[in-house]
Amino acid sequence: MSELTSHSPGRSALQGVREAIPLLGGYIPVALSFGLVATQAGFSTWEATAISALVYAGASQFLFVGMIATGAPLWLVVAMTLLINVRHVVYGPNLAALLPRSRHWPWLMHGLTDQVFALALTRLPQLPEAKRFSWFLGASLLAWGAWIIGTTVGATAGETLTARWPLLGEIMPFALPALFMTMVAPRFTNKRWAVAMGCTILAALCLTLVGWSNVAIPLAAACGALCFYTVKFETRRRTS
Repeated sequence: MSELTSHSPGRSALQGVREAIPLLGGYIPVALSFGLVATQAGFSTWEATAISALVYAGASQFLFVGMIATGAPLWLVVAMTLLINVRHVVYGPNLAALLPRSRHWPWLMHGLTDQVFALALTRLPQLPEAKRFSWFLGASLLAWGAWIIGTTVGATAGETLTARWPLLGEIMPFALPALFMTMVAPRFTNKRWAVAMGCTILAALCLTLVGWSNVAIPLAAACGALCFYTVKFETRRRTS
């Protein structure tokens, strides 16, 4: 009886909600920023909220409203949005090995973001398989709901907030990078990860300095991945 209770879907979902709360420190300021940017680009509050609910893609949403506002063709907007989100092709297989079979995964993957992926990749291996679906449901729904609510607030009251507290407008854009830093920092305790991330940071910095900022992130990520697997290969070869 106690085992069934400890593995109940409601408890597991609440655990996912609790453990995803720290993510809101990065989600809410960026969602507020997006709501404000969307209304300034000519979108209504309902349109901005709908974009956050249906697209739910962070940086892609900023690109989406910016390109629409400048009159870019729809096919190019869609293509660029998909290109930015192609990283999810990598996320899926990494999580698939940790998740139980369920017919609900196709729609639940709408809640997969960079931050949820990082949290799930760390926590799912530590949970019993019976808890994993409900845990992911709770964590992803909290993040999704916070993103939608933040967008709505930003669209309706963003200008008022930044006018009253100008510093808020300067701080909000740094919330998401700061969140990523808190997730990445613990990895530096591992030499292999430290080398790979150092390579990624150096590549991104060099590409930005030479004026290739548009492709700095994907190319730097590719350099980091190559470095990560090269270090693995060299380690195995030396041990053999």
